[in-house]
Amino acid sequence: MDHPQLAWYIGGPILGLCVVAMRWLLNERLGATGAWSEVVERISDRRPGLGTRGAFFVGLVLGGLVYVLVAGSPLFHGYGWLTDTFHGAGGNVAIVAILLVSGVLIGYGAKLAQGCTSGNGLSGNAMLSAASTVATGTFFATAIVVSFLIKAVT
Repeated sequence: MDHPQLAWYIGGPILGLCVVAMRWLLNERLGATGAWSEVVERISDRRPGLGTRGAFFVGLVLGGLVYVLVAGSPLFHGYGWLTDTFHGAGGNVAIVAILLVSGVLIGYGAKLAQGCTSGNGLSGNAMLSAASTVATGTFFATAIVVSFLIKAVT
């Protein structure tokens, strides 16, 4: 099943330009976990304003919502066994629940590891950080192994 998706040769350079812009203009690293953490810290400390990372996080959420509005509904395609197993209105609820729980677990793990895939893969590697290179290699190797395991099981 074919679905619309931004081509890698468009999305990749845009992300790269975002990394450069964040570093050059604001002296900040681009990373989703850092953005989420800033929002949580500001809310829990009752500090006004969001800051740069908080605005980035709000933009991520609003971008997703705009996509849903433009598409007409949250179309879940391309999640492999997840969208094959759960479909229809009830299936979309199950998919959203699974993705939310997964996102929370990934965020917790990224915070525990003191960095996320976007922060290490984009900003850390752009700054030639050896730790980010090792972390990114670990992310990719794990993803490859897990994809083969899922393929073997399904």
